[in-house]
Formats: sequence, C-alpha cells, structure tokens
Amino acid sequence: MKFVNDIIGDELKTFEKKFSQAVESNTPLLDRIMKYIIKRKGKQLRPMFVFLSAKLHGEINESTYRAAALVEMLHTATLVHDDVVDESFERRGFFSINAIWKNKIAVLVGDYLLSKGLLLSTSNEDFQHLHILSDAVRKMSEGELLQIEKSRKLNLDENVYFEIIRNKTASLLSSACGVGAYSTAKSSEITEQMKLFGEKVGIAFQIKDDLFDYGSDDVGKPTGNDIQEKKLTLPLIFTLNKLSGSERKELIYIIKNENRNKARVQHVIDTVVRTGGIDYAREKMFHFRDEALVILNSFAEGPVRKALEELVRYTTDRKY
Repeated sequence: MKFVNDIIGDELKTFEKKFSQAVESNTPLLDRIMKYIIKRKGKQLRPMFVFLSAKLHGEINESTYRAAALVEMLHTATLVHDDVVDESFERRGFFSINAIWKNKIAVLVGDYLLSKGLLLSTSNEDFQHLHILSDAVRKMSEGELLQIEKSRKLNLDENVYFEIIRNKTASLLSSACGVGAYSTAKSSEITEQMKLFGEKVGIAFQIKDDLFDYGSDDVGKPTGNDIQEKKLTLPLIFTLNKLSGSERKELIYIIKNENRNKARVQHVIDTVVRTGGIDYAREKMFHFRDEALVILNSFAEGPVRKALEELVRYTTDRKY
C-alpha cells in the first residue's frame, strides 16, 4: 500500500500522536494499558479509510482527525470486549487485555475507550460524527447477538449471514468512510454515498476473512477456527445448502459435536472445497468489491481516488 502512504502518510503520523494524547489517563494502570494497546495496533485500515474519504472531498482538518480517533476508539473498545466475550487470550499474535489483566479490567478498559470517544465528540460538538458511529455500534451489537442466536441452531441461510456481517463487520467501515467524508464535504448526500461504499468494502473484507479459515492462503494461523467456534461462514453455508440430507446431517453433527477433532474439522474443510464453497465465496467477495468501486468511480478521478481503489483492492488481495 505504498501509494496510500504517499497520499496520507503525513496525516497518519500526525494521527498516531493525536490518538495517543486522546486516550491518555491520569490513572497509572489505565495509562499503562493504553500504551500496551497503542504499541500493538493493527494495520489501521479504518483510519486510512477516514482520511482518504475526507481527502476525496476536501481538505483534511481537525474534525477529520477527531473522526479517525473516534472510529479507532470504538473499534478498539469492541475488540477488547469481544475478547472477553469469546474468552480469547490472543489478539494479533500478542496477549489480549483480558489475558494479562483479567476480564473485569478488560471490560472497564473497553468502557473507558467508549467514554473517551463520546467526550471527544461532544466536547467539540461533532454531533454528526457521534450519530454515525453510535448507529454503527448499535448495528455491531445486533449483528453479534444475531450470530450467537443462529449459531446455536446452525440454521443460518445466506440472507441472514449477510445481515449479520453487514451489521457486525461492515457497519464500522461504513461509518469510517461516512464520518471522513462528512468532516470535509459537510454533505448528507455524499456522506450516505460513502457509507454505502464502505459497507460494500466491509462485506468483501469479511468474506475474505471467511476464506482464510479454509486455508486458501497462508496466513500464519491454524485453519478451521471458525468451524471450531461453530461460526457459519459463507463457504460453509453454501455447502450445507448444496449437500444431500445425509451428508448435510454429518457436517452439522461434526460442527456441533466434533468441532475439536482436527481430522473431522479437516473433513468439513475438504467437503467445502469439493462442493465449490470456496469458489462461490470468492465470486461474492469480488462482486461486493466491484460494487464498491462503481460507487468510488462516480467521484472525480485523481490520486486520492486511486489510493482509495488501492485500499479497496488490498482488502480482497491481502494475505492476512
């Protein structure tokens, strides 16, 4: 993503400093945890989408930096809370907050990040930012709960799957593009267009994550994790809907009762590959990516639009 960094590299460096200042605390334990989080932040895709969406429609300003900080705070808060819910002790190859400081502190850290985001917006009267992001958090919660409900019965169809990932994953990327655009354009119409663009990218991004679980790329993590956690991803949904009664029952039995047996999980993966589940998911992923690019190409051509296109293609071409 060299071209992306050429376009917004300086803004990202400034953002890192501003974000560190925004989450500072006078409580030593909390400040120590914030520094731990900052040092282990991921690729910062969402701030990138904020800045590029802003720059596509105007000059980046202080409102843009606050929008990016709000997105990153809410995203980090949801990850911290997710690790508690999932009882996960690892995040991006490092110990999770709950693994080191236990669940109670992890929940409070997530709450702290949420409150800091709220204060950052209200103190600067960024009420539209807050409205867009609050709606995303609501959708993320609804998506997570719907996934839990459907995973218990393993009766997920494709329409419900897309409803889940549209809410759980795509809503935050959608809001990142929306607040970025609003910070410079101050246009409801452009904001809605950019939100839809971000939603399409977010759906493609999640399907790519689904594909990683089937070993379609070497991502440095074990395959079959989603199956072990009884998550019904798009390749598996396609396969379950295509199989005959007895084969379908066998796969459902494995997912429910033998999801820790590596050989049986591998059988599920092999069946998904054999029935075309991987190819189908890839086709859907590229469909949503291309829909996002159609929206993007409705805006003026230039280096910023080119950088956004590169970032969109990265979401589906990435190796991890």
